[in-house]
Formats: sequence, C-alpha cells, structure tokens
Amino acid sequence: MGNQVEKLTHLTYDELPTADPNGFEPEDDTPRIGVSYIFSADDDEQENIDEKERDPNEDDTNYDCLNELQCAVYYRDECVYEKSSLFVETGSLSVENLLNKCKPGDLVEFVALGQYPHWAVCVDHHSQVVHLYRNEIKRDFLYEASQGKRGRIVNDLYKFRALCPDVVVHNAMEQVGMKDRDICWKNSECFAAWCKFGKREFKTGGEIRIGKQPYKMKLQLSEKKSHVLEFQCLEDLIMEKRRNDQMGRDAFIQELENHLNCTDDTQNDYNSN
Repeated sequence: MGNQVEKLTHLTYDELPTADPNGFEPEDDTPRIGVSYIFSADDDEQENIDEKERDPNEDDTNYDCLNELQCAVYYRDECVYEKSSLFVETGSLSVENLLNKCKPGDLVEFVALGQYPHWAVCVDHHSQVVHLYRNEIKRDFLYEASQGKRGRIVNDLYKFRALCPDVVVHNAMEQVGMKDRDICWKNSECFAAWCKFGKREFKTGGEIRIGKQPYKMKLQLSEKKSHVLEFQCLEDLIMEKRRNDQMGRDAFIQELENHLNCTDDTQNDYNSN
C-alpha cells in the first residue's frame, strides 16, 4: 500500500465521500467510502434480520481479536477513548468465563466475526444485563444477550469518569421496556456508555453540529502508519468506529487502499482531458 495510505492520513468527516442516504447514485464518478449508514440508526442486529438466528449454544471461536483496529479518540486534545494493542491482545472470553467476572455496573461487549459489536450493562449478580436490541431496551440473561458471541468487560475503553455502580444500574433499569421512537440512542454502545457515564453526548442530538469538528479518531494501520478522521459529534464518530469494528482491520485497510487507487485513477482521467 506504501504511500497510498499516507495520502489520506488526515481527513475531516465532511471530506469523506458518502453514498446518498436515499439510495440514489450521484451523476459523477466520484469515489466513495461506504458510510451511508450514518444517516440512519445503527441497530446492531438489524442488518442480520433476514439471516438465520444464531444458535445461543454456538460459541464463535473464529473471532480474531488481532484483526481489530486499534484506535484512539480525542475531544480537542483530550483522549476520551482508547483501544490499545494491550487491550486487543487480551482477547475475548466465552460466556461461561465472562459470568465469573461481571459485576453490577460493568459494561460488556460481545464480538463476532463480521458483525457489529453488541454492548450491554450488567445489572445484578445473577448474570442479568440490560441492552438495546432491535429498537427495544431489554433485560436479559447474559447468555441470551450474547447470542453465542464471545465477550469481554469494557469499562476502561472510554476515559470519562464513571458513575457509581448503583447509579449505572439505575440508569439502565429505568429504560427497560422503552421502544422505537422513544429510544434516543443510535446503538447498544451509545446506550451502555450513557448508562455508565451519564453524558448527553451519547444521546441522539446530544451535541449541536455547528460546523467545527472537535472530535478526532486516530486509527492505527500499522506500527508507523495511522489514519485520522474528524467529526462534529461523538455519536457520528461512534457509528463510524463500529463500522470499522464490524469490517475488521484487514478489510478496512483494503477499502482505504481501493478508495485511494480509485481517487488516483479519477484524477489521472481528469488531468488527461
């Protein structure tokens, strides 16, 4: 990939070409990165609704944590989220092993190959969690919420000051039963993080988009190369981060390389005219 990646190491979110949210193709041949989902809710499991339901007894042992993108998120100059190499290398656990580690107020992330991560809030010592699933805030057992995926505790990814466990549990339990348009979180991660930290930035419309882009997401492509995107609000950044998690590191780098090659071809065609 060489210098190709270096050409796109610092873009604002507005500079990322996207598909039309209504599904119409633009008239020109401008290359696009596929982030059109940003205009609609990122319901974790919605894109798999037509697929066969996962067997809860099937543990996804094929998930490769080492194919995850390491990244850091900054609000202005303050780091507010970091997925480091150390975190990635710790891997994930089977639900059986996760049960012995979870405490009320913990945030749990379930991961599987080619799927969006799914977040939940542990609410008691009997392995029950509250989570946003298919446009409903539900209370389930950890085993049910995992849908056969592996999991891990993710209390420390976000660097905000956490609320005390009783308040985290209260925040989650107060929302149980909420459905559809009453829900003000784009995905399970935003909901779980809001329960943990209580920050309005995780809610839909929690931040006003006023042109400036105070958030930066630095994606580590290799030991020496990184890719930076800028965002107007944390909600948009989380949705792009989750898309990258769903793709995996190798696929993301390939998409980036394809986009850069396409950009070069378009520029060469233009210059030749």
